Amino acid sequence: MSNGGTNMASVTLNGLNVAILVTDGFEQVEMTEPRNALDASGAETQLVSPKDGQVKAWKFTEWGDTFPVDMPLDSARPENFDALLLPGGVINPDKLRTLPDAVAFVKAFFDAGKPVASICHGPWTIIEAGAARGRRLTSWPSLKTDLKNAGAEWVDQQVGVDQGLATSRQPDDIPAFNPEVLNLFASARRQLRQTAAE
Repeated sequence: MSNGGTNMASVTLNGLNVAILVTDGFEQVEMTEPRNALDASGAETQLVSPKDGQVKAWKFTEWGDTFPVDMPLDSARPENFDALLLPGGVINPDKLRTLPDAVAFVKAFFDAGKPVASICHGPWTIIEAGAARGRRLTSWPSLKTDLKNAGAEWVDQQVGVDQGLATSRQPDDIPAFNPEVLNLFASARRQLRQTAAE
């Protein structure tokens, strides 16, 4: 059941290109469930990673499945994507925030005003990109102090949307998170269609 009772089936994202930035140790369900919702809505999703070939997920308390990387980070251009998804897991964003190319990739979406969705520990990379300041967001509770120190307003709720950023706390919040992500990304699709019509 979603926050606003949004019917995900009614959101169409045909033609929207979404980057999903991950490295080894991302929380599996925080990538697969939002990705499935995006794909079902017609979006084109691509796993972007600093790793070539494959990335390995984390599944709550142990290593999970392996997924093919669709595009190496060094080949990925933010201008070729319309929106960004940042799954959590502790290992994944902790590694990404130490990689200048990954941080620059994330920062480019915020600089261009493109929508971003992040869950759990994902906002660590947002902090590193300098994009947390002045935003109201949520995350895994242990990031509360990090986010406040970065100038964000932290809230303890299932999902928050502020200034083009959708955030959520944990896997249990995904049923509320997914509809908000689809709605947020739909605004990018409307913008694309307006630009194409001009």
